[in-house]
Amino acid sequence: MPKLVVVNRDGEESSIEVGDGLTIMEAIRDNGFDELLALCGGCCSCATCHVHVDAAFADKLPAMSEDEDDLLESSDHRADNSRLSCQLPFTAELDGLKVTIAPED
Repeated sequence: MPKLVVVNRDGEESSIEVGDGLTIMEAIRDNGFDELLALCGGCCSCATCHVHVDAAFADKLPAMSEDEDDLLESSDHRADNSRLSCQLPFTAELDGLKVTIAPED
């Protein structure tokens, strides 16, 4: 099963297995990372699932939608590698991807 590496806000790194059909947000939430709030449940309407993704995987991610871009604009912690994890389906091609949970706004 493909693995996702998650770095929490304390800098602790964990490797989790991700099942087929899950988004990165669902994988993180379902594995007990409470600091990723995901308040809207994946509807791309709150930005509480903001992560910073490993730049080496940028070309393997789907393009950012206008809605996602608008929500990230409201974050004080937006970076070039910022994404909303609810908008990123996890696939076998992303095996080994590292994401860091962004600081809370």
